[in-house]
Amino acid sequence: MTDHLTIVDHPLVQHKLTLMREKDTSTAVFRQLLREISHLLAYEVTHVLPMTTKRIETPLKEMDAPVLDGRKLALVSILRAGNGLLDGMLDLIPSARVGFVGLYRDEETLEPVQYYCKLPGELNERLVIAVDPMLATGNSSAAAIDLLKEAGATNIRFLCLLAAPEGVARMKEAHPDVPVVTAALDECLNEKGYIVPGLGDAGDRMFGTK
Repeated sequence: MTDHLTIVDHPLVQHKLTLMREKDTSTAVFRQLLREISHLLAYEVTHVLPMTTKRIETPLKEMDAPVLDGRKLALVSILRAGNGLLDGMLDLIPSARVGFVGLYRDEETLEPVQYYCKLPGELNERLVIAVDPMLATGNSSAAAIDLLKEAGATNIRFLCLLAAPEGVARMKEAHPDVPVVTAALDECLNEKGYIVPGLGDAGDRMFGTK
C-alpha cells in the first residue's frame, strides 16, 4: 500500500475475486459477485467523505449525529465494464450523481478512442470516483481522468477490481494526484494488453458477449 495505490485485502474481497477469476464461473454468478465485491470496495474508497453533524431525536433523547457533508459525490463509469462496479456502488450510495465516459481500446495501438462523455455538473465541488474493473495499460483510465479534470474535477479517485503494474505506473505518471484503489495487483500484461493472470475480459464475462 502506498499513497497512490491501495490494495483492499479484506478476506471477503479476496474470496469473491478468486471465484470471479475461475474460467467456469457463469455470467450470472460473475455479475452477482461483481456487485457484491463493489459494495466492499465502495466501503474502502469512500472513507474520505467529509462529515458534519445534525441535530436529531432518538427514541430516548436528542443528539448531534454524524452525517455526510457537502455536495453529493459523483460516480463515473468508464463504459462498458464500469457499469458492473457502478451498480453495486449505487446500492450503497443511491443519492450519488452519475456520469459515463465511453472509451474503447484500439486493438492495434492499444490507445483509447472516445465515443461518449456525459458528466454531472459542479464536479469541482464533488468527490469524483471513476470506476472500471480493469486497470491494464492505463491508457484508457488516464484518458478518462483527463476528461474529468477538463470538466472541473479536482478531487478524484480511481476504483478498479484488478490492476497491472504497468497500468498503475501509467496512472501515477499521468495523474499522481489520483489515488488508485483495487482488490489485487496482478503480475503483468500479455502481448495483447490483457492482465495476467487476470480474469479475462470483464465486460464479456459480465454481459455474456465475446
